Amino acid sequence: MSEHPHSALVRRGYEAFGRGDMETLRSLLTADCVHHVPGGSRISGHYKGQDNILDLYRELGELTGGTLRVELRGAYPDGRGHVMAVHTYHADRGDRGIEMPGGLWFTIVGGKISDIDECVQDIDEADAFWGVAG
Repeated sequence: MSEHPHSALVRRGYEAFGRGDMETLRSLLTADCVHHVPGGSRISGHYKGQDNILDLYRELGELTGGTLRVELRGAYPDGRGHVMAVHTYHADRGDRGIEMPGGLWFTIVGGKISDIDECVQDIDEADAFWGVAG
């Protein structure tokens, strides 16, 4: 059985993120894509547009000293333009570490990602790891 094209798109995004390949990530996003990060930490909020989203991803790398890694567990399409991706992320920041399951809900339009809604297992723990909004 072949992989659904929307799942393959999401998988390519996870692979590019893992390599720090911002140009590939840019090519997978619509110009007006929005990434929604839950909680009340310094990284929480709505990042609209490719540049803002890629700046967020760079900041995640900087805040964790390059230790952030995300292990994709599965990518599940609904056949109507959405993919639910489940992953575990690991990172260190200062004297803190985190390992947390979570997921991303992707909306796909015209073969590109137009919206990313992020969910985490424990919002309070994620907020404590990333630090207070500033």
